Amino acid sequence: MASVLGQSFTDLELIVVDDGSTENVQAVVSEQDDGRVRYVRRLLNEGAAAARNTGIALARGAFVAFQDSDDLWLPGKLARQVERLDSLPGEVGAITGPKILVGRNERFVYGEGLVCLAPAAETPLCLEEDQVGHLLRENRISVQCSLFRREALGDGPYFDRRARANEDWEFAIRLAQRTKIVEDREPVLLGFVSDDSISRSRRRETLGVLRILKANEQLLSFYPRQRSALWLEVGRQLAESGKPRLANRAILRALRADPEVALGVARAVLRRVAGPLRRARNRPFGHRSA
Repeated sequence: MASVLGQSFTDLELIVVDDGSTENVQAVVSEQDDGRVRYVRRLLNEGAAAARNTGIALARGAFVAFQDSDDLWLPGKLARQVERLDSLPGEVGAITGPKILVGRNERFVYGEGLVCLAPAAETPLCLEEDQVGHLLRENRISVQCSLFRREALGDGPYFDRRARANEDWEFAIRLAQRTKIVEDREPVLLGFVSDDSISRSRRRETLGVLRILKANEQLLSFYPRQRSALWLEVGRQLAESGKPRLANRAILRALRADPEVALGVARAVLRRVAGPLRRARNRPFGHRSA
């Protein structure tokens, strides 16, 4: 809350949505003693998607931004994004940027002391490209790092309440079908990965990707490569979760969607495995590596 209220852009309202928490959130909010703060409590805990939908419904500003309880906006985040978005034509309905993420690296390895910039800088979202197709390949939007025109969000649906992870990814795919998105490269947020972070739950992540496949079934018929890649991701997550039979079904779906993509990934995996095996086979008998 302090990282929002301390922004140089001060003409804002901060809506704190208490998603049926067992903690006394209202007491913490009341300590702020700031007339820009509004508190609302949801009776049931239904997850980030439902909480964000509640916030959007209550928002009165021309722009909408989001913040999570374990992140900090960097100074100047809001002023820079409002100025940039306000200067762009109305067809551009959102601006986003990267975050400095503490507790994980770019290969999704979690651990103390690890830091990375997310999303990776190599594949930015461009105005001139097919942004829907790009976002079906990878999520470039963390909503905490973004600013949206209220009119670009429409009347809903906003976030998928049935998804307990990757709901921001599914939201971004639908958003790109309504408006254009600008991606800036200057970090706007400091994020922290904790033991109970949603992104660390493999089950929730898998269900989130399945929700993307289900909600965009018709759209993905025009993007077979992306459909194949999404099913491969489901297969990978299921295999890592110790569910080989379900993983095999997902991989078969990937093959049916686009055999070239699925087989290309398989060849890449085999090349990574074959290299060490070849070196081990050619190593003299009795040799020990240092």
